[in-house]
Amino acid sequence: MAGRIREEDVNEVRERARIDEVVRDTVTLRPAGSGSLKGLCPFHEERTPSFHVTPNKNMYHCFSCGEGGDVITFVRKVDALSFVEAVEKLAARFNVSLRYDESNSKSGAGDNRGQRTKLVEAHNLAAKFYQERLHSPEATHAREFLAQRGFAPETWVTFGVGYAPAGWNALTDFLRGKGFTHEDLVTGGLAVSGQRGAYDRFRDRVLWPIRDAGGSTIGFGARKLSEEDQGPKYLNTPETPIYKKSQVLYGLDLARRDIAKQHKAVIVEGYTDVMACHIAGLPIAVATCGTAFGSEHVRLLRRLLMDDDSAQAQVIFTFDGDAAGRKAALKAFSEDQSFVASTFVAVESHGLDPCDLRLTYGDAAVLELIEQKVPMFEFVIRSTLSEYDLKTAEGRVAAMRAVAPILKGIKDAALRPEYIRTVSGWLGMDEATVREAIGQSAGSATKPTTATANPKLPIDTSPRANSIASKATSGDAALERLALQCVLQAPALVGEWFDSLEASIFTVPAAQAVYLACTTAGNPNDASAPQQWLHDVIAQATDEATQGHIRALAMEPLPIDEIDERYVQAVLARLLEVDAGRRVEQIKSELQRGEIEGDTSQQQELLAQLFSLEQYRRDMRNFAVGDLSI
Repeated sequence: MAGRIREEDVNEVRERARIDEVVRDTVTLRPAGSGSLKGLCPFHEERTPSFHVTPNKNMYHCFSCGEGGDVITFVRKVDALSFVEAVEKLAARFNVSLRYDESNSKSGAGDNRGQRTKLVEAHNLAAKFYQERLHSPEATHAREFLAQRGFAPETWVTFGVGYAPAGWNALTDFLRGKGFTHEDLVTGGLAVSGQRGAYDRFRDRVLWPIRDAGGSTIGFGARKLSEEDQGPKYLNTPETPIYKKSQVLYGLDLARRDIAKQHKAVIVEGYTDVMACHIAGLPIAVATCGTAFGSEHVRLLRRLLMDDDSAQAQVIFTFDGDAAGRKAALKAFSEDQSFVASTFVAVESHGLDPCDLRLTYGDAAVLELIEQKVPMFEFVIRSTLSEYDLKTAEGRVAAMRAVAPILKGIKDAALRPEYIRTVSGWLGMDEATVREAIGQSAGSATKPTTATANPKLPIDTSPRANSIASKATSGDAALERLALQCVLQAPALVGEWFDSLEASIFTVPAAQAVYLACTTAGNPNDASAPQQWLHDVIAQATDEATQGHIRALAMEPLPIDEIDERYVQAVLARLLEVDAGRRVEQIKSELQRGEIEGDTSQQQELLAQLFSLEQYRRDMRNFAVGDLSI
């Protein structure tokens, strides 16, 4: 069991790891004002960006689903890691040396790295091992294969292409010499467990390292080089703790910045196709890894494309022109409407994939293939119609019934009528007949989700529905929110005014919970740094909802360009004034009851309190006046 990482090292990771840089591996971010950045949330489906990152606070928060935290929390949730693994991943990336407290380890000694860290390190070493072997005498046939496919040595380096030796234990012996165990290698998919121990999974094959968006190797794709090899033509890493093929796109580490910049992605079918596209001038090409394009891939691309209602993004699928390629296109179509982006299909008329196309006709042919793309709907409809004999009445009717569910599944209200008119022309039928077939269709090609079934009635089940971070309907709630924003965002400016606050001042329960977390964390004036103060307050929150409120308040922009001590203290003074006003009204009510009951002594005591409170309220108002516009 790994020992505990020392707290000072964890804090150093938090300080040195730039959250905007880390988040950009997964999400395309755009300026949102007040030093904040925004993008599509990686934790839920959305079409309008509500995910905000504030680099100067090293925090993120989604104002829709409520997810939020610091850079370590983000890595934990995005990559499904433990706390230790997330810290180790960030430490390796930002060159922070970690020390472990052995007193918290059951073994008291040994390798304290988390599982993911060890497996990624093993894969990175394996990638270098394979790359070096590609230049060895035994890899002559591997180099010839790559050269025949039109790839120069500099391209091998860019994509990290390597060679797995033909022996049974070359990689296994190498990694064991680096301290990795039999269990590490088998768990990571680098080796297979046999009767005589572990042996190399990949042997006598060309290998492509499969990397995550941050560039860490998490798996391999391998192609056999000899017909004597009885295994499959392509062999991929199996599912492991660090490699999930449904969540990975080959080449994304190289393509993600261009995808985000151009708002365009090209989906191809193989590793060599990705290489060919990049060389030809399409650095936006990626490929799935031994699986069909699915919903996880959609989510991955949408975040990079900034695939919202305001963007004009494009996703272009390339498929072989054979029956298998058409089948793959139809499978991709089932995910098509998860994109806001326009989706297209590019199929080479002679059945050539991008690699063969480039090899035969050159780079320009690859670019031309992409330019000749057709809309996904058109491709799917034409592919469906091609299965029927449109020269006969029976064939046309059967074809109409086959495409009706597809037309019914088009969610775009402006696009559907256009395709109905187009299909009617192709079939030689009137639009009314086609519309009737659509109405009688039992289903649609795609199932509408809860979020899109009725766009006029959005369902808001997120924390913001009852959160103080959302726009409050009462002035008091808005003021309480503003005061807490000041306390959380500018702790050094609150002065002695924070000591004058009490829990009873906050009338909104969520605001009161945030205030109590602040007081439990200590005095904001004593905070060493704003980030540390915020971290301490979050740590004192009694539940996740309060933690979410704290993060939202810490990131919500203040209604002033430059915050200073006078403004912050005026806000707190205004809050105290409002509270004093409520107490004044309460005393006046008690005085009226006292007049009825005839209790003179109590009335005199209440009058004294009333006079004192009125004076206090005037003082607070005089201090706050002119500094606020609430």
